[in-house]
Amino acid sequence: MKALVTGASSGIGREIARYLASMGYDLIVVARSTDKLNALKEELSNVNVRVITLDLAREQDALDLYEHTKNEDIDFLANNAGFGMYGKFLEVPLEQEINLIHTNVSSLHILTKLYLQDMVKKNSGYILNVGSSAGFLAGPTFSSYYASKNYVVRLTEAIHEELRRDNINVKVSALCPGPVDTSFNDVADVKFSMKGLNAKDVAKYAVDNTLKGKMIIIPGFMMKVTKFAQHFVSENMLTRLSYNVQSRKSGK
Repeated sequence: MKALVTGASSGIGREIARYLASMGYDLIVVARSTDKLNALKEELSNVNVRVITLDLAREQDALDLYEHTKNEDIDFLANNAGFGMYGKFLEVPLEQEINLIHTNVSSLHILTKLYLQDMVKKNSGYILNVGSSAGFLAGPTFSSYYASKNYVVRLTEAIHEELRRDNINVKVSALCPGPVDTSFNDVADVKFSMKGLNAKDVAKYAVDNTLKGKMIIIPGFMMKVTKFAQHFVSENMLTRLSYNVQSRKSGK
């Protein structure tokens, strides 16, 4: 068995790689930091680990990644690479937003499509797209990130249903956690009013439920309750509430 994990140098991606290795998967780990990936490779000495360093903010890197790995017979793809940034839409630099869209949306779309085509040919495989509870909402002061995760969730749901109707034995899932204790919050310069989940627990829950074929994976009791409660609140109210659950770490 072989798995490919993007964004594997830290956080949820690293924990997904560790958990898959514990299950006996050989790995291809992808991120921008060669040093961190090599450290992970040394740690996971029980399986074969291939390190690929690239930047999925460049769409060509996503295409190159597939070209370099298309003959590896990937059984499990974890699209985890992604980032967010805090700030009002009018104030966030456009270049940063374009990089976010390329990483969170375009590269994920490219990799999902290309590896899915290969999995369909052998009628076997799993794709885990790391979304967010942000994928169910609009996000004032976090607008591009929330919009990108809405794309991930809706794309995954649509693909999942297409495969189900065509009786294809490939499972595509979206992980939609609330806040998780990772470096994401530091990169985005944001803090949340909710306590973050443990990344190791989230990764295990995500992989286990992907292997079960679950379409939307929501770890944590509180986020399940929150998702259910959204059905009873207007879109306007949800957007206002969303604004209140996050603030800049610097306090600005």
